[in-house]
Amino acid sequence: MVGTNQNRFGMLKDYIVLARSNQKSKNGSHYAVLKVSAQKGEAHSFSVWDLDEASGPNIGDIVTLDMDVLKNVKFPKLADCGGFRSQRKATDADPLSALIPHPVSKASWDFCLDRLLALCSDEALVAFINQERNELYDKYSRQTAATSVHHAFKGGLLNHTYELLSMLLAMVPSLPELKLERCIIAIMFHDYGKLREYNPDTFEPTEYSFLMGHVYISAHVLHNKLNEAGINNSETVRIVHCVLAHHGEKEFGSPVVPCTQEAIIVSHLDNLSAKTYIVSESANMEKNFALGTTIVK
Repeated sequence: MVGTNQNRFGMLKDYIVLARSNQKSKNGSHYAVLKVSAQKGEAHSFSVWDLDEASGPNIGDIVTLDMDVLKNVKFPKLADCGGFRSQRKATDADPLSALIPHPVSKASWDFCLDRLLALCSDEALVAFINQERNELYDKYSRQTAATSVHHAFKGGLLNHTYELLSMLLAMVPSLPELKLERCIIAIMFHDYGKLREYNPDTFEPTEYSFLMGHVYISAHVLHNKLNEAGINNSETVRIVHCVLAHHGEKEFGSPVVPCTQEAIIVSHLDNLSAKTYIVSESANMEKNFALGTTIVK
């Protein structure tokens, strides 16, 4: 049972930390943006000031908070958080641990890809997909898709990629004529650069995030892999275009905008996966700046 108790802070309640992003202000002060939840469909995000990178809580920790107090404090510190200091690591037996997302199973990943490949006819591209699928599963299952906002958990990169593939599979009967293999490969590699963009242990951005960015890294790695596999240049360029254009617009980080059927589909699937995840993990009537709206459930 989730614990609650009364003290000078009011009603305290146990929450589990779903995401954490370490930040630093202009004057060099450390703070952390935490996302916590006490039940499915509920989430709260807030900043805690004077909290350095070495101090908890971290993802998977349970903390005791008075959320009403936190909502009314502009720059909360440790002392404003009620039972914040009573943090502990969640165990598998703790009901709150079920709120921590987990990577999809290898069986689910393989089942989805197998069904998609059954609809494909380009033997060279099918062979390339089969060559890469297992290694990508292993790498993605240990990596986050972001520091916050969407799929910000260990295995988040895998789940985000799997969601795009699953949606593509469901949409195939209603899609216009296209080359499905291009979409599959582009989806599998569209966020590959996040393996280098984020530290796999802390999920913090690395220097690659600022020097190159995951869109370029993903496209560069995929381009080289396709060349090494002997895929003809015309096909390679169209697949890499899907990766370069997957953010949809230049102002959102795409060096080019989608100009092929496959690129448009990949871009919209990526956007749909990210935004629906954001909504699912937000609280009712929560102002979400990433979406520019207030979430209503």
